[in-house]
Amino acid sequence: MIRLIYRWILVALVALLVCLRSSIALPQPVTITFMVIAAEAERLQILIDAFEAQHPDIHLNVVPGPRTTNDVEDLYTTSFLLGKAPYDLIYADIIWASKFAAAGWLQDLSPRISEAELAAFMPTDVAGGKVEHGFYWMPFRSDVGMLYYRTDLLEAAGLQPPETFADLVTASQILQQQGLVDWGYLWQGAQYEGLATVFVEVVKGFGGFWIDLAAKQVGLDQPAAIAATQYLRELIDQGISPPGVTNYVEYDTLRLFRSGKAAFLRNWPFVWTEVNRPDSPIRGKVALKSMIHAPNQEGGSCQGGWGFGMAATTQHPEAAWQVIEFFTSEAAQRQFVLDQGYVPTRRSLFSDAQILQKYPHYTQLLAVADRAVLRPPIRQYAQVSDVLQRYLSAAITGRLSAEQAMQRAARETRQILKWD
Repeated sequence: MIRLIYRWILVALVALLVCLRSSIALPQPVTITFMVIAAEAERLQILIDAFEAQHPDIHLNVVPGPRTTNDVEDLYTTSFLLGKAPYDLIYADIIWASKFAAAGWLQDLSPRISEAELAAFMPTDVAGGKVEHGFYWMPFRSDVGMLYYRTDLLEAAGLQPPETFADLVTASQILQQQGLVDWGYLWQGAQYEGLATVFVEVVKGFGGFWIDLAAKQVGLDQPAAIAATQYLRELIDQGISPPGVTNYVEYDTLRLFRSGKAAFLRNWPFVWTEVNRPDSPIRGKVALKSMIHAPNQEGGSCQGGWGFGMAATTQHPEAAWQVIEFFTSEAAQRQFVLDQGYVPTRRSLFSDAQILQKYPHYTQLLAVADRAVLRPPIRQYAQVSDVLQRYLSAAITGRLSAEQAMQRAARETRQILKWD
């Protein structure tokens, strides 16, 4: 009898424990959502796994977006305009920061990070996140335009790497005349954002500018900008660049350069890995340097890059900030650079022993990054870039003269900005 009573007591206790467990909600991980270009989702997986291992209370929902930057931006924009954005973070191109901040879609991060902490990052990367009196975009991986050149060809012809625009033309002509290459110089000339980045570098090299926010000036119809546009057209007219360059984007120029048909290439840091793959015909025969310029001027490399903004509508700002802190940390950036070969935004990593052992060219990369030039950080950036692209394309394809194109581009840009 006593044994039966004990049995019933035991059953009752088990039942009570089951009821109590079912009535207590176990804490669920917070989910932080952001969208990236499809290929980027795969590359980021190593950091996603590392973050979730360190933060079991936070789950990352990384949404693979379209293949192009513009399409990803359009999806972000549409979701915020509809007022139903599911994103806690915005993984953003540097040129989106001003537009998204001005629209009220991003939180000001300046209360969360000090100027002393930001000093560890490359200055131009940080400047890309500053909009008016706030800071809205934390730099994760950098990008800068640079000049690649064939070391073997220059050595064979007894030439030095070019420093000026004229040097590049002369070297190209000598190498072409000797039958060493079909083309001298490759760059991105299609009517898209890549053409704007090329122009930023060339106009800087001629001592000019696109838009000066502080002075509220548009420099497109000034002599330096007209000379820069004319130079791009003359590269085609003189046969230094192929006629098809007016339709080329990054991967078009990479393929042609990698095949050994050109001596010089303007492109981004990812090219280094591509030209040095085991199956590359020019492996070990390429070096890089800062962009060329006119005499008595300084070259400049267009600043690109990707980073994180925090959505104004996120319900989990503290968790979202933990994600930003992790991805932009020195340890995470080092891991990402070693795994993927991208350019860091923290200055210390350019001299990091592990990175230099695998990528000795990072010493040269730092020299290029130190000359980075921002595209104008304005809310109307997409509109003014479209204007510039259209008129540059008209000039380099011969539909308008350089002077006509730049005068019209300047006029329309001033109208957009409402500057007299």
